[in-house]
Amino acid sequence: MQYISTRDKKNVKTASEAILQGISDEGGLFVPERLPAFSQQELLQLCAADYVGRAEKVLEKFLGDFTVAEISECVRAAYTGGKFEGELPAPLSRLGEECYLLELWHGPTCAFKDMALQLLPGLMTASARKNAVQQELVILVATSGDTGKAALEGFAGVPGVRVLVFYPRDGVSEMQKHQMRAQEGENVYVCAIEGNFDDAQSGVKKLFTDPAFAGRMARAGKRFSSANSINFGRLLPQIVYYVSAYCDLVRDEELAMGEPLHVVVPTGNFGNILAAYYAKRMGLPIGRLVCASNRNHVLSDFLQSGVYDRNRAFYPSLSPSMDILISSNLERLLFEAGGREDAQVRSLMQALRETGRYTLPEEVHAAITRDFIGGFCDDGETQAVIRSVYARYSYLLDPHTAVAYGVYEKVRSQLPGKTVVVSTASPYKFAGSVCEALRIPTGEGLFSATDALFAATGAAVPLPLERLRGRTDRFCESCTAGEMEGTCARILGL
Repeated sequence: MQYISTRDKKNVKTASEAILQGISDEGGLFVPERLPAFSQQELLQLCAADYVGRAEKVLEKFLGDFTVAEISECVRAAYTGGKFEGELPAPLSRLGEECYLLELWHGPTCAFKDMALQLLPGLMTASARKNAVQQELVILVATSGDTGKAALEGFAGVPGVRVLVFYPRDGVSEMQKHQMRAQEGENVYVCAIEGNFDDAQSGVKKLFTDPAFAGRMARAGKRFSSANSINFGRLLPQIVYYVSAYCDLVRDEELAMGEPLHVVVPTGNFGNILAAYYAKRMGLPIGRLVCASNRNHVLSDFLQSGVYDRNRAFYPSLSPSMDILISSNLERLLFEAGGREDAQVRSLMQALRETGRYTLPEEVHAAITRDFIGGFCDDGETQAVIRSVYARYSYLLDPHTAVAYGVYEKVRSQLPGKTVVVSTASPYKFAGSVCEALRIPTGEGLFSATDALFAATGAAVPLPLERLRGRTDRFCESCTAGEMEGTCARILGL
């Protein structure tokens, strides 16, 4: 299995090379040269396996230059040893007759990014060994809240690796901010951006594709890599939990093998829902893919019209991890739905860069809407969903999962049969917003909302968040997007 760039199919890499590089030289994203497939017999066998066994089999289909033993070592290091609460890294909870919540927040940072970022460090270090890399790897991350902490947690203390995280100063929750600023480890650094996530992400991509900066890095014995979902090594583990969820439902006789399962995903950078799309293309019986947006609904508008237009107002919302106007992973979908025509992707991405918008050819838009439905919830609707779900089921939703469930309720008539709604974060990561939605009064201080939510509901506070009490923030620096290059150079001693 080789990997090619969405903007230049002649740019071919092995799996380990693609993981190390993260993003292609010309700015494209690496994708498998072909999508592997699961037979129904293979899926039935996976139903009898645990999460580790399922992850091993999915990764074996993609990591062509890894041995089975190397894959097993990486997977077991990620998902065993008490890193995830309970025995199941990705459990399902039932919510009503035909809806299940796929809880992806039982890891060390209480968000779905742990599912990939506990595995990526192992894949990264194995890739470095395979390619005899002697340089220090610098993991450069732009985050809308959860990726940053998960990357810091995953790579902290890993030999030969440095982690630099940039986040929008006013675009994350107070708990997310404290998680990142208080991170321990000598090989980590965190800096706020005076702007939004798109500013941070654009700055990171610029550094990745700047030959002059790459030269400075090389002379200092360093090279960049990515922990964002632009790196296929970050995206690949996300395919696993869709396969595992389907197998769990079949094993528990909630679903018959071959019966379609719809998937609803709260979506910002398009990586999480893209992983579900890849799982469907591999033969997993997924029905409709529902892309749930918040009040920054550039993606739901795109799915309806075929026009992607980021020339619009940007709104900070109650679901900050989805406050994104430039969804990087959408490029991979354009590549697949457009018949893998790299010239077409180059043209669309050039139009986005130069004008802020592009229009899909009709046949490409039609191909996408055969699989995808879009919808959105504004902040008022999000709060109403948190209240109604708690009233009906005594179940707490974080604001991102509430967006997804709200959109599910809006499009439910188009989803005959069973549906999985992806739950991406613990409600305690956004305790202030959840308390506001439930009209629970809070006091002053970071943990006042946590304590108020626990007192009112009795829902357990995750230990990783509880352990943050009393921790001192280490990283309080901020810079503009234009100062990111200088900040990186200073931190790295270039």
